[in-house]
Amino acid sequence: MYKEVDISIVGGGPGGMLLAYLLAKKGIHVLLLERTNELARAFRGEHINEDGEAILKSYGLYEAVEKRGLLKMEAVEYWQKGEKIKTILPDASVGHLGIHVPQAHLLEAILEQAEAYPTFEYQLNTRVTELLQNEEGRYIGVKAKQGDMELTVMSHLVIGADGRYSTVRKKAQIHPTIRKHGFDLLWARIPAPINYEPVIKMALVDGMQIALFAQTNGYVQIGWHIEEGSYGELRKQPFEPFITKLVEAFPDLREAVQSHIQSWQDFVVLDVFSSQTECWGAEGLALMGDAAHTMTPTGAYGLNEALKDAVALAELIDEQTIQRLELLTCERQRKDEVTKLQALQREKEQQFAAQFLVHV
Repeated sequence: MYKEVDISIVGGGPGGMLLAYLLAKKGIHVLLLERTNELARAFRGEHINEDGEAILKSYGLYEAVEKRGLLKMEAVEYWQKGEKIKTILPDASVGHLGIHVPQAHLLEAILEQAEAYPTFEYQLNTRVTELLQNEEGRYIGVKAKQGDMELTVMSHLVIGADGRYSTVRKKAQIHPTIRKHGFDLLWARIPAPINYEPVIKMALVDGMQIALFAQTNGYVQIGWHIEEGSYGELRKQPFEPFITKLVEAFPDLREAVQSHIQSWQDFVVLDVFSSQTECWGAEGLALMGDAAHTMTPTGAYGLNEALKDAVALAELIDEQTIQRLELLTCERQRKDEVTKLQALQREKEQQFAAQFLVHV
């Protein structure tokens, strides 16, 4: 199968989907390629901060997301030995500290708007296998496979929005600088206790952070820091003493934890690192989101920075200016902010234990 479009976007997460929508609105023919066969999977970034919320409202997407379901965080709480020791409340003018939005809700809302434009195309279960270049070395498209069907897509610009292990980045031989942070992360999701408040809860257990995030539809997501590379040895140890520490930190979760976290298989482990590429693209190619700058889960910046990348690229690209010069402008605009946020993440991680030194 052969297609010609203005721009091909590889990766159908929130950043790639938003960019495709914004470009389609401008009359640019865009094809979005997503390797999975569903809109969203578990344990992706789902926390929208003030910047992300402003983007959704600016482009008329917030109400569509709200209709599908979201949850506004009312406070951040710090817990020690099963008791709340400190609470951070939102600015009264804002009223909340970020929003939980299931990724499927966000993607469905953007997709619904994008499909109104004939210049938007979207293909699931499509895996990019090769980047195409012309004789001068400029990228001019991709080859992909959708099941057994081979697909050749010719485009003026290829955008890699395909995450922390980006295929586009690898095929373009753009190498990220990777920084380890000394911890990995165990994720689990359980039903919330009755009348559970929409808050984020933090605790320090054996010197490591545990965070609880209230979620839409009556769930709690657990994020538990463990020492980097320790999971293989950890899961050889008895499970019950480990999970008892979670219940002791947050007693109100006892019943839900005992019913829904019964073995190591009930956790998903995330290899935590941050990264950034020296350049965010090449002639005819651009990287965005985690493909260009992987963030750690700290502060939940990753999703929001991908949305901001999408807006920055969409503002620079039109039918006449799909050029390397413009993409370098976008890189310069965004790189400083991302670098500062990655430094802020490291600072937050290093100072987390200090939150528990003084009772307030």
